[in-house]
Order: sequence, then C-alpha cells, then structure tokens
Amino acid sequence: MSAKILLATHNKGKVLEFRRMFDQVTLSVCSLSDLGISDSIPEDGDTLKANALAKALGYARRAGLPTISDDSGLEVDALGGAPSVRSARFAGEHASDAENNAKLLGMLGSRQDRKARFRCVLCFVDPGRSAEDPVAYAEGVCEGRILLEPGGSGGFGYDPIFQPDGKERSMAALPAAEKNQISHRAAAFRVMKETLQGYFVLQNLS
Repeated sequence: MSAKILLATHNKGKVLEFRRMFDQVTLSVCSLSDLGISDSIPEDGDTLKANALAKALGYARRAGLPTISDDSGLEVDALGGAPSVRSARFAGEHASDAENNAKLLGMLGSRQDRKARFRCVLCFVDPGRSAEDPVAYAEGVCEGRILLEPGGSGGFGYDPIFQPDGKERSMAALPAAEKNQISHRAAAFRVMKETLQGYFVLQNLS
C-alpha cells in the first residue's frame, strides 16, 4: 500500500494546518479537493467522536485510502459547554465564521466568566475496517478564554475571539507556527502520530 493518507475535510484552514503537521511524518497527504470529492458527509452525531468517525469512515470507503478526520468544537463554560458539536453551525446551518463569533459574543455579553476551550477528536480509519473497528482515536484540548471582541487576521472559525492560556493575543493573532504548537489539533496529532507511523511501517512491510 502506498504511504498516502487522505485528509477528510473541505475546510481549507484545516487542510493547511494538517499539511504542516504532516511535515513531521513521511507521508504523502491528499485532500478531498485533490481527489475531486466535493460532497459532504452529514455531521449529525451527538458527539465530536461520532462525527469524526462518520467522516473518516465515509471518505475512506469512497477513496479507498487510509483516512484521518477531525471534529472540533469550542466549549464555553458559561454557556454550559456550548456550542461544542454545533460550533460550525452555531448561528445557523450555513453561518459564516463571523456570524458564529457574533452570536457567541452576544450571548456572553459583558459577563466575567469567559473560560473556554477548543477540543479536537481525530479519527484514523483503514478503508477495510468496519465502523465498530477504527484504527485509532486521539483527543486534544487547548484551554483559554473568550475575548470581548475579535482580534487578529489569521486562523479561522472562533480563532479571532479565543485567547489561549499563557498568550496575550487571540489565536488568530498568533503566527501559524506558534498556533500549531499549542492548538487542540496539534495536541491530538501528537497523540496520533505514533499510531500513524506504526500503521504505515507495517503496511509497507506487508
């Protein structure tokens, strides 16, 4: 089997972040757009884990390639952990990042309790495996707080209103290299990296 892996996302920001992370391992990375796959798999699960599995399994079977997907969400303590699994659709099914950010800031208002975290669940699937037997999951968290207003021009999603613990700026104001050291996706990828390296070594020996 060729040492190639599919990134199961249409989000260009995620593709860029993952490509940088995969510089750490010797794999050929392709995206859905590289394969001409334009349709989306419904993300209607009740958990990040369920959505990550649905995407990884669906696209792995379609492309016939080992596939990694993520589902990520922002959890705000003052909102009972919302928006979480509905982060991308917080302001509506086709809401923009700016609309989602505006809704969240409006709900928080000026309240002082603004503790929050980004959470990422990665799922890696072999196209020959069943939904009950994925290769691996990995989870990563980035703790922080919600700012009073957006700041920074980088990143995507809720990055402009999220300030990571230990940083003085929003996630969107951090250089890409710095974000990729502390982000929830980076934390999950560090956990997943050993699994990927072991899987592809075994496949190349078979």
